[in-house]
Amino acid sequence: MGNGGLRGTSPAPPLGSGDGVLPPIATDAEAEVKAPVESQPAVDMEVDAVTEEKKTKKPLPPVGSVSSIKNIYRSPKDDDGEWTWVDKYPEDVEEAAENAETETYAVLVRNIKSNDSRKKLEADSIVIQSPWLKTALSEILNEYPGVACELERLEFSAPFAPFVHRWTEFVAYTKRPGLDAKTKEHLKLLDDILRYEIGDSIKAFEDYVRNGVVTFKHLWMIYQPGTIILSAYKGPLSAFELQETEYIQNNCGKFLQLSCDCVDSNGKSFGRFGETILISEFIGTKKITGLRAYPWSFHEEKEAVVAALTKRGELFEKLAGHSFKSYLGTAVTWDREGNEVPIQVEGRIIVDIDSFNRFSRYGERSLSEWNAKDYERLAQFRHKYSNDQGELRLTPYHHVLARSRTRGYSLKLKKWLDFFIEQVSEITWNTTAFDKLVLPDDQKELILAFSESQLEGSNFDDVISGKGKGIICLLSGPPGVGKTLTAEAVAENLRVPLHTLSSGDLGSGSWEVENNLSEILELVSRWNAILLLDECDVFLEARSSADLERNKVVSIFLRTLEYYEGIMFMTTNRVDNIDAAFQSRIHVSLEYPDLTAESRRQIWANFLGSSKSIRSDLTMKDIEELAELKLNGRQIKNILKTAQLLASRKRSRVLKKSFIDTILSIEKRRPGPPQ
Repeated sequence: MGNGGLRGTSPAPPLGSGDGVLPPIATDAEAEVKAPVESQPAVDMEVDAVTEEKKTKKPLPPVGSVSSIKNIYRSPKDDDGEWTWVDKYPEDVEEAAENAETETYAVLVRNIKSNDSRKKLEADSIVIQSPWLKTALSEILNEYPGVACELERLEFSAPFAPFVHRWTEFVAYTKRPGLDAKTKEHLKLLDDILRYEIGDSIKAFEDYVRNGVVTFKHLWMIYQPGTIILSAYKGPLSAFELQETEYIQNNCGKFLQLSCDCVDSNGKSFGRFGETILISEFIGTKKITGLRAYPWSFHEEKEAVVAALTKRGELFEKLAGHSFKSYLGTAVTWDREGNEVPIQVEGRIIVDIDSFNRFSRYGERSLSEWNAKDYERLAQFRHKYSNDQGELRLTPYHHVLARSRTRGYSLKLKKWLDFFIEQVSEITWNTTAFDKLVLPDDQKELILAFSESQLEGSNFDDVISGKGKGIICLLSGPPGVGKTLTAEAVAENLRVPLHTLSSGDLGSGSWEVENNLSEILELVSRWNAILLLDECDVFLEARSSADLERNKVVSIFLRTLEYYEGIMFMTTNRVDNIDAAFQSRIHVSLEYPDLTAESRRQIWANFLGSSKSIRSDLTMKDIEELAELKLNGRQIKNILKTAQLLASRKRSRVLKKSFIDTILSIEKRRPGPPQ
């Protein structure tokens, strides 16, 4: 048939196979407006059953019993801006632009009026329908978050961020040798569209990368989802995996919001934890590495940064359980509103994320599961190295993403805190602490015997399992004779934590004491620590009928001791007033008499010999004279400490006897009862 044949009689081409040229537009005569029959169910083409019943005044069927569909339509707004639902089909409804015919084109471009003075129209979105393009894009946009090229309708919205971020890969693919003709043809169509729509953005992006600067308007361009960014967010420089970006505005101004992940632990397992980093609006251009967060590809010493982050991540992994460590530096606590507050910490700490989550009042960080790529990395890494190194939990990639902080407890401050990984160090033990303890040899031997045996695991048990398995030692005597120092020396000798508490730490009410004590004993048991209850007279004092609340406290304390399985030291100055029920629960009771001249001489010598900050010129005769003064160990320590401060004030490198005499003279004039 010649050119006079009817249009549309030939079969439609396959879906998405078109060359991008639209068919001729129909004439006015051919474009007669018709209501879309397919959009009206059969029930609206006939007399409505319910309406007919109304006309004949028949009773209506039960609610929801008619086996059909009823369509109603929204009416135009009236003068008051109100609308309602009506039965009448709208006459101004136009045919849908996307139909079986448009599905045959390789790419569908949805255009809107452009705000750019250089363009009449611009693309609101594009729909990729070509199977050849989908195959190519599945490689070009591989692992790009939020893009699934296997979908039947692969849609991208302006400003077409995936193509901006992967433009280099897109161009390289179009130049790849061996592409079939159809793929080349469709790639050329897409290339023409993208160059028209985002050509200026690509040029701007390449210019920013070349000069290392960026504007706030185009800030999103440098952040490709799925890549690693560096930021000193909530600590030292750390790495995060970027998930998505979004421009937001609040009362504080405009921001680019970066949603990203790091690797964290809940004390039992590892996972991802989401963080949100905001970059505030700025005028003009700004250096990329000067931003609050920037892609690590822009760092001048990327390899060195990766090595440092990997090393820190390995330490983070080792600290995931519970560890007894030393700490010096700034840690993080929180105020009543939950805002972070820096705090200076020096001393022994317990790194224990699981116990932090259970016992602190600050709550836990909820982790997200690993994603599919994480599981793939972990499986490959374990398969490669498991034979040589045993079970591995984190890959080098996850070490880089590990959080810069961990959580635990400061034994000195008695606070749950966030600790910076790089400030955590191994403990330097005092190996001579127990030897310098001024005690009779038989008492020292006894204390060491039951302490060591308890830590190794005692097999002795009560008739009732778990009852009476602990070791409780009561140390009594006047202040400053070495009661507290004994517990400290034992813990140092055994290289275990010492958790020191006073009656004030446990509270005053019976309910408060019971809860706090049970929590502390559980922690001490978990940490394999020694518990020291210092000046615990309020718990040991004999019960009386005059104070029922205190009687409850004593009873709770007695019951708790019965089932305690660790080592506990208790110190008191009033051993004569102990409740009789405590006597049978105390395994070892040691009384510390007032210090003798020989004991004081040894204490003076110990403190003078252990000082590292200043050298002493005191002779043995000077020490003998000082030992005759009736001072306790705590007073001797305080006098020497003050004398060293005086020597420092005098800019003397030597601690002279005259400095000590000055402090002693001042002590004699101290107000209050005689010392």
